[in-house]
Amino acid sequence: MSRYVLPALLITALTAHAAPTLSDAEYASVLKTVRPAPGEDKFDQVPWLISLWEARKVAAKEGKPILLWEMDGHPLGCG
Repeated sequence: MSRYVLPALLITALTAHAAPTLSDAEYASVLKTVRPAPGEDKFDQVPWLISLWEARKVAAKEGKPILLWEMDGHPLGCG
């Protein structure tokens, strides 16, 4: 048996099943469950600046520190 046959069979077995589907009502219920309620996500209420230069000027003027949140890797997930 070729060394490529087993991985090919495994891939076929894993992809043979159809993905589960949700009705519109189920989808709405899941979204309601996983999304923060209005006012619950305090992170979104902070007036974040996306320009480091602008943040530096505001921080210097107001005597406040800067929180620099920086990630490396693919924009859809660190890695």
